[in-house]
Amino acid sequence: MFSKRQLWGLLIPLIIEQLLNSLMGTADTMMVSRAGSAAISAVSLVDAINVLIILVFSAMATGGASICAQYIGRKQADRATETGKQLLLTVASLSVAVMLILILFRNGLLRLIFGKVEADVMENALVYLFITALSYPFIGLYNAGAALFRVCGNSRLPMVISLVCNLVNIAGNAFLIFGLNMGVAGAALATLVSRVLCGVAVLAFLRLPHQAIVIRKFGARPDLPLIRNILSIGLPSGMENGMFQFGKLVIQSTVSTMGTVAIAAQAMTSALEGVTSNAPVGVGLGMMTVAGQCMGAGKVEEAKKSIAKLTFYGGIATLISCAVIALLVRPITVIGGMEAEAAQMCVRLSLLICVVKPLFWPLSFLPAYGMRAAGDVRFSMILSSVTMWVCRVAITIALVKFFEMGPLAVWLGMFADWAVRSGFFFWRYKSGKWAQKAVIRE
Repeated sequence: MFSKRQLWGLLIPLIIEQLLNSLMGTADTMMVSRAGSAAISAVSLVDAINVLIILVFSAMATGGASICAQYIGRKQADRATETGKQLLLTVASLSVAVMLILILFRNGLLRLIFGKVEADVMENALVYLFITALSYPFIGLYNAGAALFRVCGNSRLPMVISLVCNLVNIAGNAFLIFGLNMGVAGAALATLVSRVLCGVAVLAFLRLPHQAIVIRKFGARPDLPLIRNILSIGLPSGMENGMFQFGKLVIQSTVSTMGTVAIAAQAMTSALEGVTSNAPVGVGLGMMTVAGQCMGAGKVEEAKKSIAKLTFYGGIATLISCAVIALLVRPITVIGGMEAEAAQMCVRLSLLICVVKPLFWPLSFLPAYGMRAAGDVRFSMILSSVTMWVCRVAITIALVKFFEMGPLAVWLGMFADWAVRSGFFFWRYKSGKWAQKAVIRE
């Protein structure tokens, strides 16, 4: 169903978008780090919550859009459009509700999760969470709209929107943090403005004609059976990402007790590890479009081959990304102005990650994208939740409490998680059971 030219035309913008997002995020972290360890520590702690929320809505959007992909594979553009309308309505409603909850209860939530952190860190964290929470509906709508464009095969437009808005974020940071000396509040305001632009832009472009999915009216009435179908795919994906990030949040809570140096080192290490994930994640997002349309058209064998081929491509992308970060990690810590002890810790952890990640990460994440597009979402949700708590969280806490290993414990737990997940996902793919799940319910 996809020629080589069409496939690379889909994948390359996705890879570029993910890389740019990560690089912009790293630049964001580096700029905030200039405001001091308390500032970067606060941003790191709150972003653990923000990423949790955003990943849940992103997974819901992508999962719901997989239904659109299958309708497009069936040549039913009208059903794909109606599904897109209900997806936007669902994500918008849920994101507004979560925004209000986070704003109203942010003080108690931060103290519950992170306990007794230093006073200046908590003060900055409260400001940062309030402002960034206002952006949830806009980033939710952007993710939903971008997912709709991608399943139509148009990955270039979300890339351009993301690039422009990330540049706005960086420029805003430079002006508000350095020019007006606003610190954490400046970083949060720049993020809010860029996300508002993202959401507005993607909705505007969905109105344009000559697309597989065209949405001109966004005030759709709720179609409860269709929303249930969207949630049957989107919720398990969202719960998987949410549980996954919640486990990371528990680990982050453990790291927060290790002191400002450990928090700062872990924050930059996590940002750099994210860079190594973004190119293969772009391949995974493309896999959802390809596998989803193949399954909708009834071409199961083509879907199987596409998952295997794109997993291999993603593995190559992981290897290249890790090699680049291994070469650049020292200069990045210098440019970021990190304190010597935190920088040294960051370099050691990053080099270890760059050795281990290409061995296990691709199989532990990439095949799941294609299997979710086919409708096999519960297996991935259950497996990811179990390995998160049994491997990542339990091992990390044990190594910290009993062996006092510090931030290294976080990554040893993560490596164990990757290794176990890769084995189970390989088995699931070979079994073929994932191809027997129905997504579209007539």
